[in-house]
Amino acid sequence: MTPREEHYSMPAEWEKHERTFISWPVRDSMCYPQEYDAVCRGYEEIIRAIAEFEPVTVITNEDDYDCLSRLFNDENIQLLLIEHDDAWLRDNGPTFLRGNQGTRAGINWQFNAWGEKYSPWNRDNNVAPKILQAFNIRQIDAPLVMEGGSLHVDGEGTLLTTEECLLNPNRNPEYTREDIEKALKEYLNIQKIIWLENGLCGDETDGHVDNIACFAAPGKILLQVCDDPEDENYVITRKCLEVLTGESDAKGRKITVIPIKQPPKMAYNGKRLTLSYLNFYMVNDGIILPVFGGSASQTDELAIRVLQETFPNRKIRTVNGMGIVREGGNVHCTTQQMPAAQTAGKEGL
Repeated sequence: MTPREEHYSMPAEWEKHERTFISWPVRDSMCYPQEYDAVCRGYEEIIRAIAEFEPVTVITNEDDYDCLSRLFNDENIQLLLIEHDDAWLRDNGPTFLRGNQGTRAGINWQFNAWGEKYSPWNRDNNVAPKILQAFNIRQIDAPLVMEGGSLHVDGEGTLLTTEECLLNPNRNPEYTREDIEKALKEYLNIQKIIWLENGLCGDETDGHVDNIACFAAPGKILLQVCDDPEDENYVITRKCLEVLTGESDAKGRKITVIPIKQPPKMAYNGKRLTLSYLNFYMVNDGIILPVFGGSASQTDELAIRVLQETFPNRKIRTVNGMGIVREGGNVHCTTQQMPAAQTAGKEGL
């Protein structure tokens, strides 16, 4: 039987968490290994920020265990020894489901390092089962290559994703769009998929949705927008806006779009950085928001203002968004939430 048949479903990120999982960086897998210490400081800042709101479990390789034991002397931060190749747990960790009477399960997707871009990935492909085993949570194996950053759900039957990623032949070449839709409906128990065409320019994940758009609540979607016609993201985000303003969700509600202006274009070693305020992470009663400083100071303040107006009951906790973005992602990419066993509210607001 599939999760849908057994009445499991994926909760929205704003529902109460039991804890957050995050993996510690691995120097050998980094694009810029010379920045390892700076990236570790970025991860440390994110971990400590999340721990202000909820427990954090840090996935660590054996070589780092002793050092991290000394670094994190906080009862809200624990270590879990699981060997891994890279540190983007949103994409290779389990997707948690919740069933009736407080039961939980975790989907073990297949992982191939974003279309076989980085080798090796065999240890990363085994992280999800080991997390589920460690917490005695039922494992449901799914046949799809899928990354958690490629999808968002509203907890009420609607999923948001991009064609650029999910239909890319480097993931599931034998699957048609209809095949992928059917599988997502069966494994996540959703009824409708809203397809955006592309993610942000320069996103090496092939356009993960968690950089460009996310649900703020059922029927409400935050969208990072660009108002510079000379920027590649101008056309991309305008097309997203066109799609969303003409869409409704699984319950028939017309989508309301909440725009957030993108930060100024920045590059590192000649390569555009994927800067996104939408790569924030919802924690219990808060939001961990990457901000970028310098030329982005004005859009930083705008993003804080929009998010505080959108989520008046959540504390906006900012972190240095430049800390880890050179490696290709940010706060949301590093994290994976374990929902609490019992439901606690259905709205992100």
